[in-house]
Amino acid sequence: MRRFRVHLPWQLPAPLRSQSNRRLYLARRIHASTNSGARQGKFLLPGASAAALLMLGVLHAKRMYDDNKLAERKEKGLEPEFEPDLKASFLRLLPLRSMSRFWGSLMEVELPVFMRPAVYKGWARAFHSNLQESALPLEEYPSLQAFFTRSLKEGSRPIDADLNCLVSPVDGKVLRLGQLRGPGAMIEQVKGFSYPVSSLLGASSSLHDTKEEDVSGDQTEQNTPEGSNAKSWWRVSVASPKLRDQTRLSPKRGIFYCVLYLHPGDYHRVHSPADWNIFKRRHFSGNLFPTNERAARTIRNLYVENERVVLEGQWKEGFVAIAAVGATNVGSVELLIEPELRTNSSGSAILPSQPYNERVYEPEGTGVIVKKGQEIAGFNMGSTVVVVFEAPLSKAKEDGTVSSEFDFCVRAGDRIRVGEAIGRWSQS
Repeated sequence: MRRFRVHLPWQLPAPLRSQSNRRLYLARRIHASTNSGARQGKFLLPGASAAALLMLGVLHAKRMYDDNKLAERKEKGLEPEFEPDLKASFLRLLPLRSMSRFWGSLMEVELPVFMRPAVYKGWARAFHSNLQESALPLEEYPSLQAFFTRSLKEGSRPIDADLNCLVSPVDGKVLRLGQLRGPGAMIEQVKGFSYPVSSLLGASSSLHDTKEEDVSGDQTEQNTPEGSNAKSWWRVSVASPKLRDQTRLSPKRGIFYCVLYLHPGDYHRVHSPADWNIFKRRHFSGNLFPTNERAARTIRNLYVENERVVLEGQWKEGFVAIAAVGATNVGSVELLIEPELRTNSSGSAILPSQPYNERVYEPEGTGVIVKKGQEIAGFNMGSTVVVVFEAPLSKAKEDGTVSSEFDFCVRAGDRIRVGEAIGRWSQS
């Protein structure tokens, strides 16, 4: 137990027995304590800045090492395959969420004005950032976080105006892309390992209803035995000859996906890939593993286990969803359409059975209307975005010819920027 000693007025030294002298003495003590705190604060600021710069150096060295390893494999013609290692197991033992919150607090430390250009230019050289696109002079970004989440000059990211295309919501590298087929459709994380799209988006995703609805109205006929009630996402019975004729002429639709990795030096804001209505938001509290290419090759269910925010809705061709996946040192995903949302909060637990938090935007059935290219979210550092969307496969004419067909405009490994087309289809 800590004891405090109290001096009565007559027990104080003679010079302090008068009330005025005691007040003067107390004021001097407070002033001395304040100066001491100020000296400590002056010490902490350079210390935090040094810690942040040290971390940047470590990240740069790690990036160079990973890039060299990947380049060696590509030169040998080897496609990266899934191979868990000891490091992946070790990461599960680390308090990555707490570490990410600590890193976030360091990033918010205000840097001295004279240091800012040198620090930001060093970061740009290490991670190939284009500082000419920054909307403000470097001196006006008070912290590393403000610099990471900086906006760009107007016109830096022209948006493809073609109505028959879906554009990239972020600057990044295309890791995986393809079409989802059949019940229990899987997204390929890396060669040799895939995960269910339902686990990424949530069990209540309207993607399941979309598949069933589109097939019943858009796919060609599929006959089932008489009296059978069998039904799946991908096949239904169309009995009426009139309906068969309409179905044969209606566009077939497919569900596609594209996984985009944001490098630490990339522009960190997320934009709308199309004109669409956002009906729902789901927040999944989870781990914060790294999401770089090495992590994708070594950590099972990486994007399913990590904390993420999913926006889901409808565009002119049907279903669309964007999953913004957090990562180590990122954690925080901010939504412009819901600024009160907080991710990687200190009180949230990580349990496999923990339900996600869902919000339905008002008015129900309309939600939040956003335009193609409109800014909707942002990361504090590089991370990953997964886009899942519905698009027309083909449309058959009466003479049997095909009038439209969807195709990706990019391939795995390509770099892409906000506003550039992910895929498009021609119509005649």
